[in-house]
Amino acid sequence: MPSHKANKHGTACEYHLAETYRVDLVDQDGKRIDTSWYDGKKDGTPWEFKATAHRHADGNPGNFKVYRQYHSKLVRAGGMYGFAVYRKRGTGTQILKTKAIAASSLPMLRWHGGGDHRGTEQAKLSIDAIF
Repeated sequence: MPSHKANKHGTACEYHLAETYRVDLVDQDGKRIDTSWYDGKKDGTPWEFKATAHRHADGNPGNFKVYRQYHSKLVRAGGMYGFAVYRKRGTGTQILKTKAIAASSLPMLRWHGGGDHRGTEQAKLSIDAIF
């Protein structure tokens, strides 16, 4: 799936997660929060949202990508992750399930290359590892 379509679904999931967990996506001045390591805040706690398709176009199950540098900041700040699994439904996005997890409570992460565009290592978490 081209990245602009993935971004469309990821954005839909982000708004759904923000509403579900009552996370603010804007700062006190009403401006969109724009950081590389978290998407919103709830009561001062940073939240990062992750979304994946239940199945990719090739039939393989989706996975969540976590980036080491950003994950470390989130753990130090006592942050949270909001995870969403979705599937394309017509021209829209159907959210299948969500879950919130403290950054410090993620399952064991195996860091590897592949996050070069973000300047850090990444880990992939299967849907089953989260749900």
